[in-house]
Amino acid sequence: MKYLLTLIISFVVMNLVQGQEAIPLYSREIPNSKPSPNQEKREVRDNGMEIISAITIPTLTVFTPKNPAASRTAVIICPGGGYHINAIKHEGLDVAKKLNEWGVTAFVLKYRIPSDATMINKEIGPLQDAQQAIRVVRENAARWNVDPNKIGIMGFSAGGHLASTAATHYRKNVLPDAKGLNLRPDFVVLGYPVISFTDSIGHLGSRENLLGKAASKDKVLEYSNEFRVTADTPPAFIIHAGDDKGVLPANSIVFYENLLKYNVPAELHIYERGGHGFGMDNPTTKEKWMESLRNWLVSRGLLSR
Repeated sequence: MKYLLTLIISFVVMNLVQGQEAIPLYSREIPNSKPSPNQEKREVRDNGMEIISAITIPTLTVFTPKNPAASRTAVIICPGGGYHINAIKHEGLDVAKKLNEWGVTAFVLKYRIPSDATMINKEIGPLQDAQQAIRVVRENAARWNVDPNKIGIMGFSAGGHLASTAATHYRKNVLPDAKGLNLRPDFVVLGYPVISFTDSIGHLGSRENLLGKAASKDKVLEYSNEFRVTADTPPAFIIHAGDDKGVLPANSIVFYENLLKYNVPAELHIYERGGHGFGMDNPTTKEKWMESLRNWLVSRGLLSR
């Protein structure tokens, strides 16, 4: 749409050294938002993790590769953080830089943190941002030299829940002005993802932050994405660690099983150890799962050898 292109041209903030541009996700009013002060905070924790909290103004940071792959594939990245923060660096910016090395155009989504204080309906806020990100990339594909039919979404932990929600709820358009748009990602990459909100295997912290403490059974099932898989769900690449106590590996397993049930192309890697939140580098193994992802992208025709 014209206003989105105007947004990108008018409001782009360019970092020429890094080859990045940070753009506001919405050109007009941010949908589903209540008037509230901007209390966003960026900090580095004692363990070196860089996080952003209290996000009310979503953005996309665009990473354009120096040598774009002929496939013109793009990936939108959703950092994790339990729907409480965005782990913006090791599950976002660092991943985008790695994808750039392969010639893939990457987009780091700084999505809103669900809150009753800042949102009219907090359960749809992050999904609105994910759908808008897909919309912006697809509608401006020519600007970024991206194939509009090769746009994937990638997420870690709760960002994996958001990515899998975008991949399974794309017919549920939660944007106010996107009727008839194609909001389906073409593939999905999930790192130790929250998939389920059920009591047995779900990540209850993410559930409470997104749906509230008194979520109904119907809402819990609606956002338990293992139950939302259909034959039209995009192909998926999934990684997890067997000793993950933060998000049980059963999340990835049950999602993969349902992908198989519907004959959706999928690949699942479960490491014996690694815990939760290791980003691109599982310190317990010499195997680099990002290289396995690269091989999978090649096998899907999303990257050339």
